[in-house]
This record gives sequence, structure tokens and C-alpha cells, in this order.
Amino acid sequence: MRSRLLPLLVLLAACAPGRIPNTEVTDSRENRAVYEVIRKYSEALRKKDAAAILLLVAPDYHDGSGTPDPGDDVTREILEKNLASDLSKVEAVMLDMGVKKIEVTGDEARAEVFYDAAYRVVTPGGPVAKRPSDINQMRFRKLDGVWKITAGL
Repeated sequence: MRSRLLPLLVLLAACAPGRIPNTEVTDSRENRAVYEVIRKYSEALRKKDAAAILLLVAPDYHDGSGTPDPGDDVTREILEKNLASDLSKVEAVMLDMGVKKIEVTGDEARAEVFYDAAYRVVTPGGPVAKRPSDINQMRFRKLDGVWKITAGL
């Protein structure tokens, strides 16, 4: 009986959808494209490369920061104005990002991303160590065939 099951198990394993390495995300063309944007964002953040991050961000980027107060909303314009300066105040960046889920619907996508970071923020009183870890939702839109981040940085 065992010898009959082995070929069936091998066949089923071969037919199972592939996964993007180190994730549980199905490896499809669109999922892979969104995943690559997240990977590039993570790499740019580690390098503190504001220009590279802005290349990944949609012109209509808008993030409500999870609050009903519009005073803490972040837009593309605010990123362009403050991102380089904000990143210049960060040192010794260590960042681990992983993708838990990607859902693509037409030209829009959502990704559930976890991160574990360690860094220091330079303040007038001296460096302050930070160690955030959380799950975040990023949103994307395909513009002219290219996936761009619309919220969730």
C-alpha cells in the first residue's frame, strides 16, 4: 500500500502552487511583483535611501496613521518634504521584514508585513534606542504597469 501512495504524493506535491521563498505567499506573477516592491522598500529603508523609497511611492500616497485625526496623516508631499531629513536622524539600523500575506484584486493589492527593527534616533539630548516590532498593512496600486505603494509605510 505504501508504494502506491508514494507516486501519488509526489504528483500532488509537484502540482501544489509554489510559494515565494521564506513566505506562505503563492508565487504568482502579481504577488511576486508586489513582493519585490516590499523587498526594495525594506532594502532602501535599511540604507536610509529616501530617493529610492520615493521611487516606490504612488503620487497619491495617503496614510491616515491609524487615527481619525487628519493632523497626523502622511501624504506623498509630506514624504518628499521630510523623509530624507527624518532618515538622517536615524543610525545603526537593523531591520527584518517579512511578508505574511498578499492579496491582489485587479490593479490594487494589500500586503500584511511584519517587521522587527532596532535603531537609534539622534536627539538633542543624545541618541535614543528604539526596538519596534509589529504587523503592518501596506496598500498598493498598479500605475502604468508598475506597482506603487499607496499607504502603509
